[in-house]
Amino acid sequence: MLLTVFTPTYNRRALLSRVYESLRNQTCQEFVWLVVDDGSADDTGTFISQLSEKNKAENLFDIRYIYRENGGKMRAHNTGSMACDTELFLCLDSDDELSEGAVEQILAKWDECGGCADGKKASGIVAYKGEKCSETEAGEKCSETEAGEKCGEIIESVKPFRDALFPAMDVERGWSTLRDLYLDGFYGETTLVFRTELLKQFQFPEIEGEKYVPEDYVYDQIDAVGSLVILPEILTVCEIVEGGYTDQAPRLRRENPTGWFLYYEQRARIQKWSVLKIKYLSHYIRFCQVLGRRSELPLPEFLAGLPGAVALRIAGKT
Repeated sequence: MLLTVFTPTYNRRALLSRVYESLRNQTCQEFVWLVVDDGSADDTGTFISQLSEKNKAENLFDIRYIYRENGGKMRAHNTGSMACDTELFLCLDSDDELSEGAVEQILAKWDECGGCADGKKASGIVAYKGEKCSETEAGEKCSETEAGEKCGEIIESVKPFRDALFPAMDVERGWSTLRDLYLDGFYGETTLVFRTELLKQFQFPEIEGEKYVPEDYVYDQIDAVGSLVILPEILTVCEIVEGGYTDQAPRLRRENPTGWFLYYEQRARIQKWSVLKIKYLSHYIRFCQVLGRRSELPLPEFLAGLPGAVALRIAGKT
């Protein structure tokens, strides 16, 4: 088996049915679904057990379930990657679903590239994350026989998140680091398939009293090791739900200052001189203030970031 589809979950039993159906509808069933339950109190374990028995009866994909005490998505991710025994690891959140041919496309792409990018061992695969959209069919486009039957119907489709496409030069080359995709102008969301060995090597920091670290903290470290193979297809489809990480962004920054401090410290260090570097320096200094830490920046970098940090403090932001 080459691929594990990993789903961290916390009191999301109601959403897991949609995730499961998207897996059940895969054109290729050669994968493992690994569910790490981060201390749910909604009987998620019983539900997954029932699905597992159903899958065995229908000879579908294997399901693995791990329960752990609540510690946040990052700890659940660490648990999942350490328990994974396949070469590739795809995180599929409980408010996402896989497109029908996703597994087949991943396996085919990995076989096609031989697990390599830029002549070296690839870190994994990067593809689009999609979002559902609805359009009303225009009446003038309907034939007379369709009039009154289909005209005005709501037509659902899936498009890349925010209509963002990978930069043409990166697609043509066939590989890129995740960070370089964004520096080259990409602004959407991605589906990421990593080599499991890298996720075992680069774990999320587990910080006492905090439950979140920006995912890019780990992704930047993986970028330093190798590039991702570009697959310009929609592999996952997101549905933003109330209570998800996107919805909680301001609170996450307040409640997890050390995680954000680590992220901005790393970004400020690796970013070349630019307006973006000054932004990272400003946030790093601001989080130093929040945590009562002394900045370890060289004087020129400290002076460059200080005005922005002061502005953030006056605005009551981090």
